[in-house]
Amino acid sequence: MIVRIMGEGQWQLADDKLDQLNVVDGDLEKAVAAGDESGFQTAFGALLDFVRSGEKVPDGDLHDSDAILPPSDSSLAEMRELISGDGLIAG
Repeated sequence: MIVRIMGEGQWQLADDKLDQLNVVDGDLEKAVAAGDESGFQTAFGALLDFVRSGEKVPDGDLHDSDAILPPSDSSLAEMRELISGDGLIAG
């Protein structure tokens, strides 16, 4: 799975990491739904860190992204507009 973080690049995550990725994404979705600013910051940071723990795709190599995450400086209000009940990661 290839995940893009807008403004940073792409990371390759092993397929066996998808379930764990969905758990982290679910935590973000819960924090956003609750309007929990602190929880949002923690969960979004954890999601970004999880993605960054994968293998960085060289900037010159362009691949279709399976998921696209907003920039790391996104706000809770911005995230509320992006999450529609399934989190940011489909699956």
